[in-house]
Amino acid sequence: MSQTKKIIFITPPYHCGVAEVIGRWMPLNLVYLAGAARQAGLVAGIYDAAAKNHGYPEMEMHMGEMAADYVASTAMTATINDAVKTLELAKRINPGTVTILGGVHPTFMYEEVLAAAPAAVDYIVIGEGEATLRHLLTVLESGEDPATVPGVAFRREGAVVRTARRPLVEELDGLPMAWDLLEWEDYTYFVIPDSRLGAISTSRGCDHDCIFCSQRKFWEKTWRARNPVNVVEELEYLHATCKVNVVLITDEYPTRDRGRWENFLDLLIARNLPIHFLMETRPDDIVRDGDILWKYRKAGIIHISIGVEATNQGILDAIGKNIQSDVAKRALELIHEQGIVSETSFIIGFPDETPEHINDTMKLVRHYNPDNANFMALTPWPYSDMYEDVKQYIRQWDYSKYNLVDPVLEPKGMSMLQVDVALADCFRKFYMGKILDVMTMKDDFKRGYLLRATKLFMSSPFVIRKLGIGLLGKIKLKVEGGKTDGQGGGN
Repeated sequence: MSQTKKIIFITPPYHCGVAEVIGRWMPLNLVYLAGAARQAGLVAGIYDAAAKNHGYPEMEMHMGEMAADYVASTAMTATINDAVKTLELAKRINPGTVTILGGVHPTFMYEEVLAAAPAAVDYIVIGEGEATLRHLLTVLESGEDPATVPGVAFRREGAVVRTARRPLVEELDGLPMAWDLLEWEDYTYFVIPDSRLGAISTSRGCDHDCIFCSQRKFWEKTWRARNPVNVVEELEYLHATCKVNVVLITDEYPTRDRGRWENFLDLLIARNLPIHFLMETRPDDIVRDGDILWKYRKAGIIHISIGVEATNQGILDAIGKNIQSDVAKRALELIHEQGIVSETSFIIGFPDETPEHINDTMKLVRHYNPDNANFMALTPWPYSDMYEDVKQYIRQWDYSKYNLVDPVLEPKGMSMLQVDVALADCFRKFYMGKILDVMTMKDDFKRGYLLRATKLFMSSPFVIRKLGIGLLGKIKLKVEGGKTDGQGGGN
């Protein structure tokens, strides 16, 4: 009788220092994929090397002990190099190991990945992974031809084979979950003491047109939702069995269907689960839900992130954001009325960016007055709709820098160093300007939450490194012809 084969899902050991400042986040995608592997009859395991802060020496030891027949990983653009190195390590430990790679970047760049790492990557799962992975593993175990599996790419006789498209899963509630494979002590939200951090997906996809977004393209500009009853039952399980008390809602667009979303909130209120929720959505949906926003807070939502991206209406229109700039301010006001922590994101480094534009942005950010603000470098994923339009400005080709933290583009009138300094300046000005407001807040929960978050953020090695690179006004400007102008941008 043959022994049951084993597959291990591994997170690549990539760190860029932003999200890790406030928490160790669980890999929800691997929970789904491990469930699919079990359906194929394999023994599954999850090794979250990133959360454990393991490097390649520790990984080699652990992977050697696991002795898996299959090793799988997923990657976005910033993590692709380390994902490939992880699979190379698996092959070095055991050349007979079958390696599988999925995620956003390999989905669109499968030819490049297979050409660059033919010895490391055996199969690439394209698009939504659960059904394809289950089918691929079943076919490989039975000795059949993987070319019969829709949704994969691999090399055969030196050529890349790309099979037919696999339709998206219609019934998300039927996907199996391997919650028991997580080492839950690894996951915590540093902002809330003694927390255990979980994650759920209540829907998949987004049907808006933001040209910089990878998720919209990955989910084929569709939106599919789970049954709110099923989601709440999952949350009850996570709290009772796994002791989870903080949950990240991972949806790109959880509030698209107001009726369904309000039903979900009502169910949470009725169950009265002692769980804090973190979420992201569109500012126009917050304004739409102004009359029921109290339900957000009563249901346990304590932190809402809205993607503002830009304070200039022309830029918002150009990137396909499809909102009015004043909507974001109203959304933030409504969030604050409920005592919910707000977070916004702003993109810097567009081709026409200037220090004056950035200073104007900072003035408007202060006017918007979010509790937290993230300032991100414009990052054109190589498969994004905007890529060809900005390709001539790209100066950084190392994918590990495509992390929204490190500048990738060089605007017409700024150097890359100046963009990097501008990002640091924005963080410095925003958080130093918020200290007094936070310390004088009357809401004890929100004040403590923001003080802890600010302390974590400002004391992190990432921020200290960023803030140490200089002041925007001290960096010479790039001008036409590659020369520099001694006039710096204002502070």
